Amino acid sequence: MRIAVDAMGGDLAPGAAVRGARAAVEKDPDLAVALVGDREALNGELASLLNHPALHWVQAEEIIEPSEAPVQAVRHKAESSLVKCIRLVKNHEAEAAISAGNTGALMAAGLFVLGRMRGIERPALTAILPSLKGWGVLMLDVGANLDPRAHQLYQYGVMGSIYCREVYGIDQPRVALLNVGVEEEKGPAVIREAHQLLKHDPGLNFVGNLEPRELLQGHADVVVTEGFAGNVALKAIEGAARDIFREVKSALLGGVRQKVGALLVKEGFSALRRRWDYQETGGAPLLGLNQIVYKCHGSSDARAFQSTILTAAGYCRRGSQTRIEERIQEGAEG
Repeated sequence: MRIAVDAMGGDLAPGAAVRGARAAVEKDPDLAVALVGDREALNGELASLLNHPALHWVQAEEIIEPSEAPVQAVRHKAESSLVKCIRLVKNHEAEAAISAGNTGALMAAGLFVLGRMRGIERPALTAILPSLKGWGVLMLDVGANLDPRAHQLYQYGVMGSIYCREVYGIDQPRVALLNVGVEEEKGPAVIREAHQLLKHDPGLNFVGNLEPRELLQGHADVVVTEGFAGNVALKAIEGAARDIFREVKSALLGGVRQKVGALLVKEGFSALRRRWDYQETGGAPLLGLNQIVYKCHGSSDARAFQSTILTAAGYCRRGSQTRIEERIQEGAEG
């Protein structure tokens, strides 16, 4: 089993990718990782980490920067680390590709090089959110499809449900539709139509509409939304969590009495931070592509890369991609 990793993508490249890959192959002896990037960017310590039989370096001198226009970058930088990483999957030299780089470019490369899964109209960018109860929440789409049709939202529900069952072992994943109210008649026409499609699929455990304020309460395992609302919700949650933790930390360290109190709550505060730390859960898949691609957060560290590599390897081994495609085909034929 080989996973391809874009070593030059992300704020902490290439160190985070190299260290994460080394940790992953040491934890899983049946796993190999192809790291794609410019070897000249490695210092002595990072270069020494590559001295492992399960790690392989693929040279790529070009880098797609976060600020570049996705489609143009993919077309004009065919030898970039991101595109080469995707091409390894296309050529069956790797089972899955992982990058913390330019999100739009990763989706564009996935579409241009790998293509869509048979029966899927528009792939979805997913995100794993923390939850106050349970394992978390898989939300899709969070930015790939800003103006979806109802049937595309329905397909997101199907793909998300199967992914949660395959990867997280949830027998009947609860699927919800993000909306401005819980009533069926609420929301724009496309949301109301998607509600009916999800509701009348006997293979889905559809629990109805979910208001944004309930998003992290643990009421659903999969939350379906269109890309604009999903991206806004994701960034609002990330920003709020960052600012709240920063304010709490500042308050706890403001004086002698506060520091004494901080010692008393340190263990609980650390546990809370871990629950909200995306580094622990790693990246999430681009569901609906013909082959397997995972997107890591731009600030992913070695832990996040390790977690994503191991998750992607497990997803590949279970043949989950095939089951998603079979389920989509069943729906198309029905």
